[in-house]
Amino acid sequence: MEYFLQTEAWADFQRSLGRRVHQRSGRGWSFLAIEEKNPAGKVLYAPYGPVAESVAAFDDALAALVEVARSCHAVFVRIEPVTAGLDPATAADALKSRGLQPAPVNQQPELSWIVDVDRDFKEVLADMKPVNRNLYRNIHKKGVTFRSTQDPEDIRILLNFLHMTARRNGFKPQSDEYLTQVAESMMPAKAATLFVAELHGGPIAAALAYDSADTRTYAHAALDDTHRKLSAGIPLLVTLMADAREKGLKHVDLWGVAPADEPDHKWAGFSAFKKSFGGREIAYPGTWDLPVNKPRYAAYQAARKLREALRTVLRTTLKRIQRPTP
Repeated sequence: MEYFLQTEAWADFQRSLGRRVHQRSGRGWSFLAIEEKNPAGKVLYAPYGPVAESVAAFDDALAALVEVARSCHAVFVRIEPVTAGLDPATAADALKSRGLQPAPVNQQPELSWIVDVDRDFKEVLADMKPVNRNLYRNIHKKGVTFRSTQDPEDIRILLNFLHMTARRNGFKPQSDEYLTQVAESMMPAKAATLFVAELHGGPIAAALAYDSADTRTYAHAALDDTHRKLSAGIPLLVTLMADAREKGLKHVDLWGVAPADEPDHKWAGFSAFKKSFGGREIAYPGTWDLPVNKPRYAAYQAARKLREALRTVLRTTLKRIQRPTP
């Protein structure tokens, strides 16, 4: 699988945000890495990278990343080697043996849900829950139609629905400015597509997807509360999958899901939604740091652990204060 976070279109989008992007390639490896800032200082981050065909190629990519990091005075390299030629069962040990250590938090999901669409679409539909198939086949009877667009102006449809969802569920979506820039940079390049469900010509749901050479990633979606009972988000996603197959893509990545053994996980609800479309789980090694300026990185880690310890003490103290007197 090729991930959109390592594509030229994503590099162009990052540059449009004013960020400095480094791209390198060699025999059997490549990477896209972005200069970022955090409390340690400058970080060189390769989202879902580097890409490598073998362990030897991964080592070459890692050496090149360190070289770039030193040239731009980055404190450390942050990587997510999802396609790096590493055995998933031993990836953690392999990374640790190379001097890497787990990042404080994973930047991207550790688990994702993949639907393979490089087959007869009847087989894709057969793997879904019956209600999903039936909605896809019959929702047109209720006056609902679907369209796709790569007009950046249409991103306003999704932004409006995201605002509704945020108010209803009390979460903060990515900023309008960010998603507008995504649309302006990636839609004209055919690397992002907005799918819209309409009822009698008016939008009622929207989903934004990113494309790489072989994979479509379901990234942002929301719907109009007024028409929630129509469940238009389900046939909208099936339409997105069917379109991916028609364009010759092999996979649809439904993005992060919760671990199956954590029913109370904050992602459990929409994980069940994603899994209702059939497919398979894929596990990644997670986010890892390779210190380049070791004293600065050690100071950063010590300061972070001290902050976490102070927060723990503060939470414990507040609980004791708030505990009712017997």
